[in-house]
Amino acid sequence: MIGYTDLVPLWIADMDFKVADAITEEIHKVADRGVYSYEYTHKDVVHAIAKWNADRHQLKLQPARFIQVTTGVLTALSVIIQELINEGDPVVIQTPVYHQFEKVIKSANRKVIVNPLHLENGEYSMDFEGLEVVFKKHKPKTMIFCNPHNPVGRVWNREEIQQLLTIASKYDVIILSDEIHSDIVYKGSKFNSITSFDEGQKHIAILGSPAKTFGMHSIANGFFYTENQAIFEKLKTRISGMYLDHGNSISGYATIAAYTKGGEWVSELLTYLSETNAWIEEFIERELPQVQLIKPEGTYQIWMDFSGLGFSNDALKKRVFENAKVGLAPGEWFGEGHEQFMRMNIASPRSVIKNAFKNLKAALK
Repeated sequence: MIGYTDLVPLWIADMDFKVADAITEEIHKVADRGVYSYEYTHKDVVHAIAKWNADRHQLKLQPARFIQVTTGVLTALSVIIQELINEGDPVVIQTPVYHQFEKVIKSANRKVIVNPLHLENGEYSMDFEGLEVVFKKHKPKTMIFCNPHNPVGRVWNREEIQQLLTIASKYDVIILSDEIHSDIVYKGSKFNSITSFDEGQKHIAILGSPAKTFGMHSIANGFFYTENQAIFEKLKTRISGMYLDHGNSISGYATIAAYTKGGEWVSELLTYLSETNAWIEEFIERELPQVQLIKPEGTYQIWMDFSGLGFSNDALKKRVFENAKVGLAPGEWFGEGHEQFMRMNIASPRSVIKNAFKNLKAALK
């Protein structure tokens, strides 16, 4: 966090766990060769991505035709926005949401239009009536959809996504579905990719990257998928022309290893995160009852509402950052009006999470 040097760092959405051994072993193989000549692993990478999604999510993707690898998810999102819509045109987002969406839109000189999510009884839902008003009034060509949602942790069900697609079809809006957290879904919820719907071919699934699933944040590529051939070819040409489709051999082989040999590691991760979530829920209920935990259905972030404590925005930050020495992501990062909320990354050893909450309890008295 800016201005602080002694915080427990739980604001960035990456993992503090050692990656699967198969990934490290593959990287060692590349390094041990001692030769780093031109090497392009795109074909094997996209087939590994497709097989993983078939096995984990029952998605029938066509890798050779419609999966495109780029240098990162935000790179893909930026290229798509710049290619599909004109400068000054609107892009819809649903706040509170991952703050980089707004940055990508504004950096491309496009206009951010907000359709806020609705919070009631500790659960978020989409405001479909408000969304239709936004589509009708602003006539956007695109909307960024986050599933599973960062930071609120919703894993949108089929009925919700179908309703979104029905409205999008009515107003001819292309949905850009950020599905990077698709593998981090807890018991009782099921991930539904936009590609699994009949209307899915009209839209673009930014299926993500192995970064979030496998903790490969600094060595992972991103990729997107659409069966709209005209859009796919248009985006592929732009990406190729900018030389953004040439991944390096380390990230390529690491990605293949992750998706072909990392399944058991991910299952163990989900068990560990589920147990951490259960501990957090019990602790907040018992020790911090004025704090409302938005129980996550997916992602390894938790979203908390501190408004019940009665602190001012500045006083809340002081208690959390200066007194508890815990670095959480401030709610205003994710949208206006969320100053009393904070996001915590829980993909750390449980001892770290427990100590952080004990410090928060002491600081928030």
